[in-house]
Amino acid sequence: MDPFYKFRSNNDISTSHSGPNVSAAAQSGSHITAPVLTNNTITGNVHIIHNAPGCTLYLPPSEETQTSASRSVILNYKKLICTEYQCVTEYNSRPGEHVLLSERYTQPLIIQKHRDPKEREEEICSSGESFQQVLRSRSSDDSVHLNSLFDRDSRGISPSAVILQGNSGNGKSFTVQKIMMDWASGDLYKERFDIVFHLKCKEINRISGKKSLVEILSYSCSLTSDQISQVLQHSPEKVLFIIDGFDELRLTQDIYGMSPNTDPLQKAPPEVVLCDLLRGRILPESFLLVTSRSTFTDTLSKLLKGPQRFSEIMGFSEKGVEEYFQKFFQNEELFGKAYTFVKTNETLITACSIPVICWIICTTIKERFKSGADVTSGLETTTSIYVDFVSTLLEHHCQGLSQSVPTLLRSLGQLAERGMLEQQVLLDEKTVYKTVSDPAGNPFLCKLLFKRTIRQETMFSFMHLSFQEFFTALYYVILDEEEFQRKFTQLFSIDKNSSSSERMDFGRASK
Repeated sequence: MDPFYKFRSNNDISTSHSGPNVSAAAQSGSHITAPVLTNNTITGNVHIIHNAPGCTLYLPPSEETQTSASRSVILNYKKLICTEYQCVTEYNSRPGEHVLLSERYTQPLIIQKHRDPKEREEEICSSGESFQQVLRSRSSDDSVHLNSLFDRDSRGISPSAVILQGNSGNGKSFTVQKIMMDWASGDLYKERFDIVFHLKCKEINRISGKKSLVEILSYSCSLTSDQISQVLQHSPEKVLFIIDGFDELRLTQDIYGMSPNTDPLQKAPPEVVLCDLLRGRILPESFLLVTSRSTFTDTLSKLLKGPQRFSEIMGFSEKGVEEYFQKFFQNEELFGKAYTFVKTNETLITACSIPVICWIICTTIKERFKSGADVTSGLETTTSIYVDFVSTLLEHHCQGLSQSVPTLLRSLGQLAERGMLEQQVLLDEKTVYKTVSDPAGNPFLCKLLFKRTIRQETMFSFMHLSFQEFFTALYYVILDEEEFQRKFTQLFSIDKNSSSSERMDFGRASK
């Protein structure tokens, strides 16, 4: 019998030694009989590579050492993640001030469904109890938990990439921090992902020169480039990349014209490397979770590898608002006073569905408690709350806007007023671009994609009707007195001739 047997296949059993070389292989599901060697001694390492499921394999000493080293690296990485991610810095935190993530994070309502125009209008125009009913209907039909984002769907398809869309201030980054913390603690994706990397697009924008993916990852975490390479080589199919804030990524290169980059060690401009990762050119076996505002979701979807899954953070349900208040105040008496007051105020309870506004209202009430002032002071109208909200987004969520703040607010006011005059909450793309120079980068607008028979239609809206009303009012404040009187009279004459239900049922903008 010839001591050399070679069968080319995905499954290879071979011996490496100074004497006879025996190699045998079979396709998955097939069987082979290995040659019997008589009076031969095989020395050296035996390498077994087998991709069939459910097979336990012997690893040579070198691979065992590598696996052990990778596990040690990942374990230390998890410990550092737990330390780093356990606290959050709030918008008004002074240096060194922070709170525990567990004292703030509340699971938002996440759905995996694109809504039609009628459903969108219903969400935008309702308030108080009717708004909560809308959220409850969405929750019962299509809501998901963080641990099921990558689960198989009804057709048995598991996504390679998940889009997590949400408006500014709706808690996308908080949710990402919760995912990182729970994974590192062993409470989330324990069997699915060996390692999770968190890449913030804001930080990637600050990286200069050409870098490899491994180098970019080393900027964002505690691991060295060598350690990252070691982990990625071991099991790329058990790696999750979280790309946080795709809408903030500065795409300065022609990403569609660049030559493909397929090597984690190959250097290129950071945004090009990231786009090749999103496309699946680099580490195609890995998984992706990408957060973005709605204004960039269509761009992201065209770039992202498949199969994809769309998810959207809608904000807090009524139960979520109550849970957030309990965590924030950590005192049953103070919680009871604050939540009872907000719950009986239709405008405030509706606004609290947006996590950042919920934080603003809780912070304001807490200051009232501390100073002994009336809890309702400054909260009788939405004005003070919305001014704080606009200021927060302008300071923390507006990177690289092409308009100055006064111009931005004026253009939003013009757009809001036009929608009010025409009784529309869904605004067509052409109108929006005529008024606002950069609607895609605007944190106060939502981009909506609807199917129209054989085509797709793009529309915009404000986060809620109350925001449209606020920006309309702000626009009138900006105008001079004569112009204000003319505009107010025009709006009042329309408002006076409309029934209450017509005023709330704005727009059949799609007509």
